[in-house]
Amino acid sequence: MEIRKVETDKKRYLDLLLLADEQEDMVDRYLERGTMYVLEDDGVKAECVVTDENDGILELKNIAVDPGFQGMGYGKALIDFLIATYAEQYTVLQVGTGDSPSTIPFYEACGFRRHHLVKNFFTDHYDHPIYECGVQLVDMVYLQRKL
Repeated sequence: MEIRKVETDKKRYLDLLLLADEQEDMVDRYLERGTMYVLEDDGVKAECVVTDENDGILELKNIAVDPGFQGMGYGKALIDFLIATYAEQYTVLQVGTGDSPSTIPFYEACGFRRHHLVKNFFTDHYDHPIYECGVQLVDMVYLQRKL
């Protein structure tokens, strides 16, 4: 398994990016200013994008694992990599996500705790309703963990 930084042509991983953020213009808001990594294990299995949000906060804007390889530890490996890579430069790793039974438990298992909420984020910023596990996402839940 190898995790490597993607310097150019980040959109070649658009299929993976859209798994975590299904509207391309929303991905475009952070993709070029963010730092992208892919996890390879006999092919690309996962990706993530992080951005500097100032005040010691590194934000995980996008993380996705190929559906055929979910539940195999690739997402956690990326989180562990980010923690090890950025612990000296930032004090907090944060992530914003929908209040979904498929994502919140993953982040909590990785040491994140709920921090704050942005009401109506998904209904205000996306051009269509977003559903996860049969539940419409409305509010953005921010979780944080210390680095």
